[in-house]
Amino acid sequence: MSKSVDVKQETAAILDRLGVPRAVWTGGRMASFSPVSGEEIANLKAVTAAEAGAAIEAAHEAFKEWRLVPAPKRGELVRLLGEELRAAKADLGRLVSIEAGKITSEGQGEVQEMIDICDFAVGLSRQLYGLTIATERPGHRMMETWHPLGVVGIISAFNFPVAVWSWNAALALVCGNAIVWKPSEKTPLTALASQAILEKAIARFGATPKNLSTVLIGDRAAGEALVDHPKVALVSATGSTRMGKEVGPRVAKRFARSILELGGNNAGIVCPSADLDMALRAIAFGAMGTAGQRCTTLRRLFVHDSVYDQLVPRLKKAYTSVSVGNPLETSALVGPLIDKAAFDGMQKALGAAKAEGGAVTGGERVAEAGKETAYYVKPAIVEMPKQSGPVLEETFAPILYVMKYSDFDKALEDHNAVAAGLSSSIFTLNVQEAERFLAVDGSDCGIANVNIGTSGAEIGGAFGGEKETGGGRESGSDAWKAYMRRATNTVNYSKALPLAQGVSFDIE
Repeated sequence: MSKSVDVKQETAAILDRLGVPRAVWTGGRMASFSPVSGEEIANLKAVTAAEAGAAIEAAHEAFKEWRLVPAPKRGELVRLLGEELRAAKADLGRLVSIEAGKITSEGQGEVQEMIDICDFAVGLSRQLYGLTIATERPGHRMMETWHPLGVVGIISAFNFPVAVWSWNAALALVCGNAIVWKPSEKTPLTALASQAILEKAIARFGATPKNLSTVLIGDRAAGEALVDHPKVALVSATGSTRMGKEVGPRVAKRFARSILELGGNNAGIVCPSADLDMALRAIAFGAMGTAGQRCTTLRRLFVHDSVYDQLVPRLKKAYTSVSVGNPLETSALVGPLIDKAAFDGMQKALGAAKAEGGAVTGGERVAEAGKETAYYVKPAIVEMPKQSGPVLEETFAPILYVMKYSDFDKALEDHNAVAAGLSSSIFTLNVQEAERFLAVDGSDCGIANVNIGTSGAEIGGAFGGEKETGGGRESGSDAWKAYMRRATNTVNYSKALPLAQGVSFDIE
């Protein structure tokens, strides 16, 4: 039997080891709770709107210095951050499990994502390329240059409390920006720990402008200060579509930029030729991993009627047998929901699914001895007669709606018939079906996978989605361009002044 963990005591020990000053997470009025036990683990000091504004002004001053540092030198800071993260991986990963409820491998995996994006960004610091463009005017050269943008505001959600920050922070820093981070009120301690780790890298780097990176611990008022401040050039916000509908217009109103990574009602299609063993494993992780609290969680599954009776009983068996429990004390594969509101939302959705004719397996609360305020649940698989009601909405919980299909075109139409457009997958050995899914008239999501699930994106690819997912892109590929401003430059090295398009404008 596993030893019982004193969550509050272990949290304090980790924060001490990582160098987070006790003054910032004790003696305040903003309570932080662990979903693992439901108990309060810290009382933080929250910033006021005025303090948030002052922090942004200070970050702007830091930006004016940092933009003058050569990009490869800026990359050296991020390289050092990667080293510090490697040293702190065990502690920070454990803190992610404590504060977000992730199982051990997922908590550690999230920190590995941070390390990976640092490696990516270090290389990127020598590859902030512009173009040389053909010009119609003789004796001229036309080119693109890329310049730092300013203060980058980062708003993150509880489900990836540190990885999302790192995607933004690593790129923003090598691009020459200062960063101000407003983490979720549900996961403030991992933010403070990440900032402390970055400060260790900054101390090793030396000669870094003060206030290059700031964390704003607070509620909605702190987030609004970040969204509305005229010196925040870019707001990268991860969270619900509801949140994005507020953030996007407010940022646009002052002609600033936003990167929105919002909800995802993600789907998969299992075709007649699918490798069912592979599909089963991918579906199980995609739908049940992180207790269904990923933006890329698999929530809808369309299974061809020729393989439905082979796959779905096996899937239901996996759902009834999957281990649910305390991620700090057991090797369970599914940890807790973040809070009671998440549990209530799940039960409401299951009730609505039953009203639409759905047959529910799982979904019940699992008792954890001595943890009455924690919310552990069995993942739910719901066989639906059609895509209707709650199936069309994202419920941030481990619910998988399963539906039969016979016609591929109709399955693809249903796949796309939701408001969000983040991640998608198809399981098939038929090259025509695979290519159609990836084609212009196939999946309308920002991520479309073949023979792999909807979850588990690598940092090398740009991450984000379409429609109500927000259209933003973070992490790899050319996502760095969102953190910079582009200038088109023309240099005349001739002794004449020809005008473009053959325009003549001669003066005496």
